[in-house]
Amino acid sequence: MDKKTYKATLEALQIELVKFQRHVIADGLRVLVLLEGRDAAGKDGVIKRIVEHMSPRDTRVVALGVPSDRERKSWYYQRYVEEFPAEGEIALFNRSWYNRAGVERVMGYATEEEQRLFMETVADFERIVVHGGVSLIKYYLDISREEQAERLGERRDDPLKQWKNSPVDAQAQDLWDEYSAARDAMLVSTHRPAAPWTIVKTDDKRTARINLIRDLLSRFEYDGRDGSLLDADPDVVFRYDQVADGKAELSK
Repeated sequence: MDKKTYKATLEALQIELVKFQRHVIADGLRVLVLLEGRDAAGKDGVIKRIVEHMSPRDTRVVALGVPSDRERKSWYYQRYVEEFPAEGEIALFNRSWYNRAGVERVMGYATEEEQRLFMETVADFERIVVHGGVSLIKYYLDISREEQAERLGERRDDPLKQWKNSPVDAQAQDLWDEYSAARDAMLVSTHRPAAPWTIVKTDDKRTARINLIRDLLSRFEYDGRDGSLLDADPDVVFRYDQVADGKAELSK
């Protein structure tokens, strides 16, 4: 997608996001969007474009750091639940409780028992969340090994992106296969009717951002909705079912 087309399309979609937010506020909806994916898959970038023109009082971006000693001793989901949206709010989680199935598993931050318990309980947890009135939308941002290597290199070289570097990032390429195995196990075990996974191909940043926003907005009805803007490219955004059925592939 060329820059001119991207900017024009993004502006039109951001207007739709403002309309959507008015609907969320007026109807007292609680919208929770999870963005998962490998390091450098584009989570920060798409969140920035979603919230750019939305009300900061009614939009929350949640990116939790390392848990405190007290949080480690609490119910695993507790610190995430405390960040859930209230009525009329939209919350976007830049990583979520799925840390346990990804980074914590690969890096050895969680025990095998903790991982097993997570996999056994997360579907029930999410079912309760959804039945409690939260619109829960889960995106997995998929990036190729080659594109990740390029973006991580840019982070190291760009002084304005130094804050993004971490010890975990430094091992992302070396542990590529381990993260692939963790991803596959997570998606197979946690793709459920109450809270299915949607995959977003992100090697092209502009195309990924535009199509994720289209998909998000297409899930809701709101006043002034321009449906002609909301058809996402099925080769870029698709349900995990297509991967399970062999009709689509994730990065190897």
